[in-house]
Amino acid sequence: MTDSIPALTTLNFLPYIDESGFIPTEVQGKVGIYAIFDADHVLQFIGYSRDVYLSLQQHLVRCPIDCYWFKVQTIDRPNRTILEATRDAWIAENGLLPPGNGPAQAQWTQPIDVRSTMRDEEQIRFAALDEFAQGKLLKQVARRVEEQILATLQARGVKMPLRFNPKLKESGLLDLNPS
Repeated sequence: MTDSIPALTTLNFLPYIDESGFIPTEVQGKVGIYAIFDADHVLQFIGYSRDVYLSLQQHLVRCPIDCYWFKVQTIDRPNRTILEATRDAWIAENGLLPPGNGPAQAQWTQPIDVRSTMRDEEQIRFAALDEFAQGKLLKQVARRVEEQILATLQARGVKMPLRFNPKLKESGLLDLNPS
């Protein structure tokens, strides 16, 4: 490790959801790199962002059962070289590639594609519909998946408002509206 890159083990675990049901706001609007851990403190994903808070929200919605703890290092200005070097150092320190930085990367970094959650009867109906009707069906499926996600998060004690982008639903995608 260089002096400018803190060892991941030296950073404190922060609860993903604080006692008020929100992601800790001290990372809001901050540029930085973060590591996300599951309930057993197993590293799941390392990412960096111009707004750590917004990125943590997206990850919570996309992977709610894997987001229980995080560690963060903020920097004053965006610097991809520093952020990537820190990510690489943390992955090396961990000894294993976190699932979210390997085989499950799309799950952590891309909008949720609800097509994979369609029931058999929905898939049969979808195949027989015209493009307009397919959009309406995808929107229904997206709403169902959204309700499931929100119920899971509510059970975890999440109280922060989460609004999904309504324009993406007809294309079968779920992603939070950027605030």
